Amino acid sequence: MAARAAGVLLHPTSLPNRVLDRHAWRFLDWMQDAGLTIWQLLPLTAPHDDLSPYHSLSAFALNPRLLPADWEQQVDEQAFARYLEQPPHWLNDYALFMVLREQFGHAPWSQWPEPYRLRNPVALAQVADERLDAILQLKKAQFQLHQLWMQLRTDAAQRGIRFFGDMPIFVSYDSVEVWVQPRQFRLDSNLQPTVVTGVPPDYFSETGQRWGNPHYDWDVMQHDNFGWWCRRVEAALELFDLVRIDHFRGLAASWEIEAAEPTAINGRWVEAPGAQLLAQLQKTFNPLPLVAEDLGIITPDVIALKEQFGLPGMSVLQFGFSGLPDNPHSPCELVQNSVVYTGTHDNDTTMGWLATLHPGTREWMMTQVAQDAGEMPWPLIVTGLRSVAERVIVPMQDWLGLDGAHRMNVPGTTENNWHWHFQWHQVPDALAGHIRHWVEQCNRLQQAGEA
Repeated sequence: MAARAAGVLLHPTSLPNRVLDRHAWRFLDWMQDAGLTIWQLLPLTAPHDDLSPYHSLSAFALNPRLLPADWEQQVDEQAFARYLEQPPHWLNDYALFMVLREQFGHAPWSQWPEPYRLRNPVALAQVADERLDAILQLKKAQFQLHQLWMQLRTDAAQRGIRFFGDMPIFVSYDSVEVWVQPRQFRLDSNLQPTVVTGVPPDYFSETGQRWGNPHYDWDVMQHDNFGWWCRRVEAALELFDLVRIDHFRGLAASWEIEAAEPTAINGRWVEAPGAQLLAQLQKTFNPLPLVAEDLGIITPDVIALKEQFGLPGMSVLQFGFSGLPDNPHSPCELVQNSVVYTGTHDNDTTMGWLATLHPGTREWMMTQVAQDAGEMPWPLIVTGLRSVAERVIVPMQDWLGLDGAHRMNVPGTTENNWHWHFQWHQVPDALAGHIRHWVEQCNRLQQAGEA
């Protein structure tokens, strides 16, 4: 993906019907008409009830909500039987986890009765036998989703479109991975986290952010050459051409908070063996098509780790107008080996952001962007397209010029997030041609088959 390219950020749940139906293929056609060759998505894994793709029940299983209702009947039974003969390594545990979770009223696995919480083989075998039909249905949904996704990916590739996925660095405590492999995580004798993840207090939050994910036991993971991570990356690379590591700085050092602490204030930075992990991944997957999400307060060790492995980082133009020197998001500081965004799923839409800017900042910002590109958000979009960055990604909300009411997520909140989706009547007929004009003007128009 080294050639100059442009793309769109749109999660499948933001498609008109929120599923992988005909609208996903229509979206590919629209992208092709617009000259956009990268479709960036959020994690495709199965979320908890808060719907956050970054808070998943499994690090491997796809979100069953993405399966169209009419696909339930579309099963090649022979192909499904072959799938069950050599299932993905995570499938059996995932299906068992989900039927138990249903059986115990969606309670976290840590609150299940002891035989199930501690994975007593006799108790689990009994559930597997008694709930065989439900388990098969869960496995069938994963089989169908995988088939559907691979067909979408094949058809995208034929249009010259690559898929750009996203991998949260940590996993949820209430997930099949922690239930099945507690030794990979920093848990006590009662399988409770001893320390949890987060970020320290900063300009945005006086108490920091206490995410609550369990920390990895890096010593255990390193002992088998990071086998768990290799399996995770292998699964991701089957689905995507390029993968973003969310909170990449956690591979250099991460903020550890004692589990009993209510906030992130009293944490500490603890080094992680990121160089050893990335070296193992590079040895296993060469080339290693990863992007480092390096937003926030980034220290020299994080930059060194990213550069050691030649990984592209990220710049967000909405962050580029602080007036501070050496701002990596400033239009004049952008670099070639990077992915540039107008905003991400965590930002307001560009029009929403514009409405909140101090008038003086707004006036100065408008002198720093493409003044010949028409009305906002186009000056910011074209600034990204004209930059030296190899890849430029624009959220669908910004391509559509939507205001802050269409924002995807507000970090630190749990209400009204992850619900946004567009309808085709919001997409002007001339928009694809207009986008294609600027993509071509900025030398980002690729033909099918170009790398």
